[in-house]
Amino acid sequence: MMSRAHQIMALSLTALGLAPGASHLMQLPVKMGYSAELYTAVTSSLYSWYGLVGGTVQVAALVSVAMLAVRARRLPGGGLAAASAGALLASLLLWGFVVGPVNATWAGAADLSPAQFAVAYDAMRARWEYGHVAAFIAWFTGWCGLVAAITRQTGPAARPSPA
Repeated sequence: MMSRAHQIMALSLTALGLAPGASHLMQLPVKMGYSAELYTAVTSSLYSWYGLVGGTVQVAALVSVAMLAVRARRLPGGGLAAASAGALLASLLLWGFVVGPVNATWAGAADLSPAQFAVAYDAMRARWEYGHVAAFIAWFTGWCGLVAAITRQTGPAARPSPA
């Protein structure tokens, strides 16, 4: 049985986990038009809290949804909850394998001249930006699966009919 408090916590954390990717997605069209210098100035200074806060929330959401999936494995929404946890994990793996290495490369370029630093940023801009888009799509898929799992489990068919 899935407790209501656990469902609310999983839904809340997963919804909060949408925020970093959604903001990247909304910024994408504008940022892709920036000059290399402006892109470097914005990107190297704007996102320091995204990983600390957003990453923590996303890992907590994954743990919460995975625990929910285990608890609901024999219930009507159990398979959807497990698929949701899988999509959230896929999102974090996409970030780790596509975006993370770009961050490491950029961090290694910090001691370069401003012009070289801008060139280093510009060379990996598309991978970093579109990696965030891919991770967001996977996270949003996980969110939708979680909503479907919980509403399937708590919907009219799951409630006992009045006698």
